[in-house]
Amino acid sequence: MANTAHLVRRQSSRDLNPQRSVDRLELREMRGRLVVENGSTSSYGTANAAFEDSSPNTKIKSSCSSKRGSQDGKATFRPESGEDERESWDSKLTFLLATVGYAVGLGNVWRFPYLAQKNGGGAFLIPYFVMLAVEGIPIFYLELAIGQRLRKGAIGVWNQVSPFLSGIGISSAVVSFNVALYYNTIIAWCLFYFVQSFQSQLPWAECPKVYFPNGSYTSEPECVISSPTQYFWYRTTLMISEDINSPEVFNWKIALALVVAWILVYMCMIKGIASSGKVVYVTATFPYIVLIIFFFRGITLKGAGDGLRHLFTPSWHKILEPVVWLEAGTQIFFSLGLAFGGLIAFSSYNPVNNNCYRDALMVSLTNCFTSMFAGIVVFSIIGFKATMVYEKCMSTRNSTLAALIGNNDFDESRLPPKGTVFNISNDDGSIISVVMPLLPECDLDKELDNSASGTGLAFIIFTEAINQFPGAQFWSVLFFLMLFTLGIDSQFGTLEGVVTSIVDLKLFPNLPKEILTGGICLTCCLISMAFAHGAGSYIFVLFDGYSGNFPLLIIALFECIGVAYVYGLKRFADDIEMMTGQRPGLYWLLCWKYLSPLAMMSILVSSFIEIAVDGSKYDAWVASKGETEKHDWPIWSVILILVLVFSSIAWIPGAAIARLFGTVIIDDNEKAWFPANDLKEFHGIMPHEVSKAETLLFCIHADGTEGLCCPTKYTNDDEEDID
Repeated sequence: MANTAHLVRRQSSRDLNPQRSVDRLELREMRGRLVVENGSTSSYGTANAAFEDSSPNTKIKSSCSSKRGSQDGKATFRPESGEDERESWDSKLTFLLATVGYAVGLGNVWRFPYLAQKNGGGAFLIPYFVMLAVEGIPIFYLELAIGQRLRKGAIGVWNQVSPFLSGIGISSAVVSFNVALYYNTIIAWCLFYFVQSFQSQLPWAECPKVYFPNGSYTSEPECVISSPTQYFWYRTTLMISEDINSPEVFNWKIALALVVAWILVYMCMIKGIASSGKVVYVTATFPYIVLIIFFFRGITLKGAGDGLRHLFTPSWHKILEPVVWLEAGTQIFFSLGLAFGGLIAFSSYNPVNNNCYRDALMVSLTNCFTSMFAGIVVFSIIGFKATMVYEKCMSTRNSTLAALIGNNDFDESRLPPKGTVFNISNDDGSIISVVMPLLPECDLDKELDNSASGTGLAFIIFTEAINQFPGAQFWSVLFFLMLFTLGIDSQFGTLEGVVTSIVDLKLFPNLPKEILTGGICLTCCLISMAFAHGAGSYIFVLFDGYSGNFPLLIIALFECIGVAYVYGLKRFADDIEMMTGQRPGLYWLLCWKYLSPLAMMSILVSSFIEIAVDGSKYDAWVASKGETEKHDWPIWSVILILVLVFSSIAWIPGAAIARLFGTVIIDDNEKAWFPANDLKEFHGIMPHEVSKAETLLFCIHADGTEGLCCPTKYTNDDEEDID
């Protein structure tokens, strides 16, 4: 009876306005049966019917409401509160391709395979997917949702969350600028190799000749003691110096490639997303076409199975090593492009009712499975290369032994060590004394372990494998064109985070976006000439290692803090429910408030400990040895590292302190367009009742406020409701 009475009380409270509830139900039922005549081709953005004026003058009309119509049987959202004047994507597909192209970058091809085989093979996938679920997807989801809700770039978004958090957006823009400087250098290298691939013989296929006055020649000694691919990379492409303190000559070839790379980036971004949105149809899809071609080529090669076995054979004991989890979390974080501001900028151009939850899952999983697929492609080809090297080694070894002891059967385990004199019987019965020569050591697993990440994989190991393909020029053109497209659409997203933030802040209100984008690209091009000399590759390593890693982790940590503890989890969940019609579950709230910040703090602390224990060095090329060796960073490099890190993250506390003392850094109080009432009506959203779990886990009280957790006194009615 108590339960019955309680239900009656609840029902009575809900029926205070019965006619309104009945009308709402009838309205929703009628909307579901609407058939729109004179339908037009649907589009995506402000040109869509979702953003058309719902006045009586419009062509699409509804007898009951202008907020929901039907085109091809699908409901469309048309707000009565006016249209969003913000620039928008041409279509949903354009947004998805741009986001996939931004997230899927060079790291998927040249870093994930190396990390997987280094950290336990198949066992590495366990920490990889755990970190994806705890850190990767939640922050990806958060950035898409906050950008779509507040409809600004990173600076405007975090300033609107709280003026004390405006430094988060500035830090994102600074990091994006720093990363764009060196990232385009990779694109320049790819362009240089792409052009070189059209020669009748690949220039890294054999060592160059050194000619003498008498007409004789010999192979370049430095190339002989290293390899043709290493020599072409270090000496021809980079014109590398002996260390970072010796810039030596200016590398005009790479400087020219950098100029071309920045011109291409500008041409693709000149009209904002209107132009880059068209380009991504090529840049986002072409890498998959090439990967598929290389996949079918790779699995048909001799030794491909050995390469895949080496990649995926699990070493379960590796899971217990903290460094494996650290590298899995770091790879997830940076491969998704989190905290740059690019995702926030991209999502701010979406329709307000776009399903950002589905987009986050789709793009994140696409990114991760692309990494796995790229790993299969890379190691099938590395397996082929290792097999060729192993067989050549065995052929040389057997030829040496055959010349030494003839065709007699012998047991290699009983061979004497190098330099030992021993007797051998000839076929005629005579005995001769020979000295045991040095035999090459042939080990297939050791050759498979001889992989690398980053530029070492792309420009040395992979090019060496391509040398052994029939029609090597064709495969080289495909490979470097793929790397170029992988890099350039990631560059779009990185620079878009900078451009959108500046445009939204109206720092140059009368400056057209085309000129603003050109000015940023020109500035970046001039600064990036620092990478076009003998020590440029060392400076590149410095930027790659420190301009983004630590600052991005700190930025993402404060993003979670800003949403969970300042903006409010309930408010954020309400916004997502209004936009998507689906409220985020407890798992996502747990990640945003506890799990994701904990994961990022763990990575940060572990990284600091690793640097404190092992130190930080860079690989310098030693021409006399034909290999690299570790060098300590000089004092000026350490100062530059500190400047790069602190110039990025100092804005977070700096903006908060300035605001505390009344100094306004970001003067942007204009509220973004957001038709909350229309969205509630469209999705049929009722006020959310705070659950007991939300109160216990997140300190969300029954009245919707969030604060300190305290014991909650439940009435008899509450207990009956829980039962």
